[in-house]
Amino acid sequence: MCGIAGFYNPNADYLNEKPKWQEVLERMNRVQKRRGPDDEGIWLNRRCGLAHVRLEIIDLVTGQQPMIKQQDNRECTIVFNGEIYNMNQLKADLIAEGAVFRTTSDTEVILEGYMRHGKDYVKQLNGIFAIAIWDSSTEQIHLFRDRLGVKPLFYTLQGNTLVFASEIKGLFAYPGVKPLLDHDGLCEIFALGPAKSYGKGVFKNIYEVLPGYCMTFCKNFNTTEAYWKLESRPHEDSMEKTIEKTAWLVEDAVKMQMLSDIPISTFLSGGVDSSLVTAICAKELKKHGKVLNTFSFDFQNNDKYFQSNSFQPSQDRPYVEQMIVHCGTNHRFLECTNREQLECLYKAVDARDLPCMADVESSMLYFCSKVTDYNKVTLTGECADEIFGGYPWFHNPKAFQTDAFPWSANMEPRQTLLSDELIRSLNMEEYAHAAYEKTIRETPVLAEDSPEEKRRREIAYLNLRWFMVTLLDRMDRTSMYNGLEARVPLADHRIVEYVFNIPWQMKCPDGIVKGLLRHAGEGLLPKEILWRRKSPYPKTYDPSYEQMLGSRLKEVLDSPNAPIRTLLDAKKVRAFLNSPSDYGKPWYGQLMAGPQMLAYMLQINYWLEKYQIQIIQ
Repeated sequence: MCGIAGFYNPNADYLNEKPKWQEVLERMNRVQKRRGPDDEGIWLNRRCGLAHVRLEIIDLVTGQQPMIKQQDNRECTIVFNGEIYNMNQLKADLIAEGAVFRTTSDTEVILEGYMRHGKDYVKQLNGIFAIAIWDSSTEQIHLFRDRLGVKPLFYTLQGNTLVFASEIKGLFAYPGVKPLLDHDGLCEIFALGPAKSYGKGVFKNIYEVLPGYCMTFCKNFNTTEAYWKLESRPHEDSMEKTIEKTAWLVEDAVKMQMLSDIPISTFLSGGVDSSLVTAICAKELKKHGKVLNTFSFDFQNNDKYFQSNSFQPSQDRPYVEQMIVHCGTNHRFLECTNREQLECLYKAVDARDLPCMADVESSMLYFCSKVTDYNKVTLTGECADEIFGGYPWFHNPKAFQTDAFPWSANMEPRQTLLSDELIRSLNMEEYAHAAYEKTIRETPVLAEDSPEEKRRREIAYLNLRWFMVTLLDRMDRTSMYNGLEARVPLADHRIVEYVFNIPWQMKCPDGIVKGLLRHAGEGLLPKEILWRRKSPYPKTYDPSYEQMLGSRLKEVLDSPNAPIRTLLDAKKVRAFLNSPSDYGKPWYGQLMAGPQMLAYMLQINYWLEKYQIQIIQ
């Protein structure tokens, strides 16, 4: 895993001021250094500059970037963030075509494949990636992003100049790119956040390469092309065949993503998703006499304060302990204190460059910082709920009748603390509904779908395009901030393509949440874990955490220079702080309720201040 950045202008001659532009590239590297603490490099020619920071996972000796390759009179240069899990097969195929490799890295496989087969070679990649390739023969630069958007890639245009980076902060390291926030940006934060519209970077004139897309920039034209899109197809497999194929896809994806030149680990919550990933990894490593490292997360005093509810019916630890025995892993229980997750709220903003999932994100950032003491690569169970229908809104009839994002259907809680003037000026409901309707129109459906099945597809597609991407962003930024590579094998595009088209009665047989995945895991897990009721990522139930948040927000309100003061209603905030918390009715997803609203406002204030954001009309 790494961080990439660069710029391109078809009319420039950067070599005329070589030291200046080399310093810009080095500055872009510096601000993204946490993504790649092990190595760095820059490359500059007349039209284009590329920068790279590296986290060493594969080919520790010869995998430096930017990487240059020459064939005849043609020269191409690449910077790449990610992993290509089918690199060994791709490399063998290219060797059969006559290719000669000087490294053992997947970076060279991508570059060789591009030089032989062009842009369409990206379709052969199974992995997570953000790629930039400069082609000297055409003086074009190509940007590619993986199918589901696991790896980030942002860009902006200044006249004829393209600037791109793995993280938004990389763009701000380029001269003249400023952190501006307009009406739409405010709506992204207050009406949609911590989600954001795909393709947008929240800041004015900052965008992201869409998942599954390639963008090409050259002197006379720019193009944006989808190389992959999710499609609806009739599902013709029997239930038995469906379970068998799902089991094979899950196991194959996990085994492929174990590819690494250094030891791997897994996150283990004791739920079915992470337990399946762990069981497969542990079984494979045992064949080679190795023991898997596993990690679980919880909060100090949660055994004392935990409250069972419809979202979190049980604590994880007893199930984790059972999995440790079952798989024979080397396990570490990690705990986060109230103070640690509060302080990490601000580090999470530094990592994301945006307000994010409050303590759901800050605690993950803290846990990742502890995992890196032992491992630099980990596999997680992320994305199973979005793909296999694990969330309550897949099953709640109200979600079928509500014309809004099912995880954030009511705008009223979001406006609880905002000034009336801001509420009137933003038209938050209209903005959120327009974003929702855009995705509904894009949902791939079949003509023969019943109204109910069509709505199920819409809810599934909304989850893939919005909710899952928010969690993938969380996983990428919190892990990479700490020099940790987190992989998501259950988001293999082959699994997504197959499961999206499986009818609901097979995906959720007999009304069992994620029943298909559970049947596919038969024989790998103890029955108590395989059929355990879903419980999401943990959060603290210690009431002193909310008190700490309230005290911190009061300090912000008392500060005359706090930028968020003009956006909030102080009377509303103080009334909110004096009222009992409502843990049972989240305003985003399953976990973000009253305390997380306070934490989110603290993040917004820090973000406005830290990035010196100018709000414009």
